[in-house]
Order: sequence, then C-alpha cells, then structure tokens
Amino acid sequence: MNLDVIIPVYNEKKTIEIIVDKVLQYKELNTKIIIVNDGSTDGTSDIVNNLKIKHPNIIKILNHDSNLGKGAAIKTAFQNLESEFVLIQDADLEYDPSDYSKLLRPLLKNQADVVYGSRFLGGQQVRVHLFWNYLANKLLTLTTNILVNMNFTDMETGYKAFKKTALDTITIEEKSFTFEPEITIKLAKKKFVFYEVPISYNGRSYEDGKKIRLKDAFLAFYTLFKYRFF
Repeated sequence: MNLDVIIPVYNEKKTIEIIVDKVLQYKELNTKIIIVNDGSTDGTSDIVNNLKIKHPNIIKILNHDSNLGKGAAIKTAFQNLESEFVLIQDADLEYDPSDYSKLLRPLLKNQADVVYGSRFLGGQQVRVHLFWNYLANKLLTLTTNILVNMNFTDMETGYKAFKKTALDTITIEEKSFTFEPEITIKLAKKKFVFYEVPISYNGRSYEDGKKIRLKDAFLAFYTLFKYRFF
C-alpha cells in the first residue's frame, strides 16, 4: 500500500528539513512526499531542492511562481497524486508525524474514507495556547456539525488523511485556509465515512511564524455556508 504525504510550504526554511526528516521516519507504508513550494522567498526553495537531490525517488517538488495560498498548494498536489492514501502535513512543527499510524489505521482497516486528527480528543501532549484561535475553531466546528449533522471536534485540524478514491469525487476551489471548511463540507455531502483520532499538537505563536489570522475565521464561516447551500 502506498501513501502520498502532501507538504504545502511557504517561507518555512527553519522547519521544512526537520519535518521532512520526521516524515521519512514513517516506514509502515511505501511513502512518497509531495512538496508544493508556494512561492517561498526566504531560502526554502534551496532547501527543498537539496532534499529532492538527497531523496530523488521519494520526494517530488511542485512550484508556484508566487504565493497563492494553502488551498491552491493542496489543489496542485491533488492533481499529482499516485497513491491509494493521502495525508496533508503542514511544513511547520505543530503536527508530529509520529501520529501517522493513528491517522491511517481507520483507512487501512477500511473503516473510514476520511480521517481527521483532533487536537481535542486527548493526544499525548497539546500545548496550552491561543484562546481566541481556540474559540474560533470551536465555533467553526459547531457550525460545521449543524450544517452537515455530524459530530466533529476539530474541523480546522491541519492533519487530514483520505482515501484517494474519496478525493477523486471533488474539486478544490479555495486558495487560502478556507480549503479546510470547503473539503469538509464537500466530502460530508458525499456521505463518506469520517473518523477522528487524537493527536498531539505543538501550536506556534505569531512570533514563531503562525500565519492564520482572525480574518481567516470569518472567511471560513462564509465558506461553510457557501459550499453547504450553494
């Protein structure tokens, strides 16, 4: 069985090599890494190109000439999938690849079509972090549950894993962080089976380079209603 790990990256020169090394430690499936360099300008490009040279049979590099957003990067990766299973890995160190086995187990057992890693189900460790981000996440998750009649605990999680057959049924349109509610609504409307599993989480501060902002929460609410009803 094969796994494609998608890493969208924009200006993460401090962490990209570390996270790739961690992904390479996962040996349970035949794993390929798709790095989408979303117009980085800080030296990230040189690092990912060197990683490709070191691991030519494992790493594929896709480039955007300018920064288009996380959703656009993931859409580009979706157009280049080759494996049965797909997992999205942020380029920072907030999510730990040591959780891959938990994320993929429901897919491998054919219990689920989609698996979300929840930061609120009691993973090994979760950083006590930004209250307003937490509140926005909870409200967005509650709204999602009302709209699709499900019981997510963490819709906005950065750890999402899929069967490729599920992804083949939808097209991603959002270019920014609004990708998260878009894909959730679209797959939920298709009646795919979702699971959640507990993960650890080491949230970054804005000083550390966290990119999502309060305005993204308002856009996410709009996106939920947009794809649920229109």
